[in-house]
Amino acid sequence: MLYKESDLVRIAKRENNAKRSYLVVNRKQGKHIAVSPGEALAMFHALAELLKEPCRGERLLVVGFAETATAIGACVAADLQAAYIQTTREAIAGAEYLYFSESHSHAVEQRLVRGDLAGAMERVDRIVFVEDEVTTGNTICAAIESIEAVWGRKVRFSVASLLNGMDVAAQERYQARGIALHYLVKTDHGAYAALAQKYTGQGIYEKPQVQGCPEALRVLEPSGYLDTRRLQQGEQYRHACEEMSRQVLSALAPQSHKRYLVMGTEEFMYPGLILAQQMEAMGCLVRFHATTRSPIAVSPEPEYPLHVRYELCSLYETGRRTFVYDPGACEEAVIVCDAPEITKAGLSSLTCVLAQAGAEQITLVRWHG
Repeated sequence: MLYKESDLVRIAKRENNAKRSYLVVNRKQGKHIAVSPGEALAMFHALAELLKEPCRGERLLVVGFAETATAIGACVAADLQAAYIQTTREAIAGAEYLYFSESHSHAVEQRLVRGDLAGAMERVDRIVFVEDEVTTGNTICAAIESIEAVWGRKVRFSVASLLNGMDVAAQERYQARGIALHYLVKTDHGAYAALAQKYTGQGIYEKPQVQGCPEALRVLEPSGYLDTRRLQQGEQYRHACEEMSRQVLSALAPQSHKRYLVMGTEEFMYPGLILAQQMEAMGCLVRFHATTRSPIAVSPEPEYPLHVRYELCSLYETGRRTFVYDPGACEEAVIVCDAPEITKAGLSSLTCVLAQAGAEQITLVRWHG
């Protein structure tokens, strides 16, 4: 399937970010804009197809970047039958990390579990970094430099992204280092900053009051959890997500005439996307969406991608802000989360938003270790 820039790219304003004033929003990715799960996964599969021939015969480790590329990376790793690990900003008990920075982000620190990466380095020929969008390539260069500082030049590197906005100098820097670039759409960021400035940013900003959880809340705790913040096999992870979905659907008994919203949470997107895809295959009208740590301005202009912003408490950590944008109307909502301990304030604020969107039944799927 061929994609064009106009198919995918929408430009939004970052909030109070002097490093980069705009944000590229992919309207089919399912992070900031609710999407058909089949459309999102078809795009991720298309990216994986670009890698099959260049990487044929190689033992691969796929690294997906948190938050926005965790589902993309998981899908690519499963399609390529590769090992998979994601970067994270979550704390993992007893883990030592390899650190690097994402300079333009609202939260600059990225990290990989060092022990898991050390084990993978003995068994792979190439590391494939997967991103939703690459602009300068600086974050991936920082990751490569951190890896080479510890293990030397033992493996080759590639980058796969839905969008690539690197200028000529950045591409030449990668070419000189022998880092292959694969992407679905080439973008030109030249006009993006000026475009973002044209929007007023005077959309609707809401902060739900933290109250109790609704009486209609149902909690499911399926078995078989795998954590991709730790090293996994991509195909095994997909099978685990599919089995989790079967357990959930057995309890949900979804109805084809109802409108559903499946909500991933922060770094945890792929399992909810697989669940939503299975619901869509059953004939349900379902959209997939996710909460995010990215504070983005919302604006009323029709062509602007995001119009209503809800500021929430995180399900993962008390005091952390998260957001959801334009959730849309639904009759039933499913939250998919892997927080070891779900915060009461986070659950209250998110269920409040979903109830406002029309959800008469809300199910919390706690898939955790």
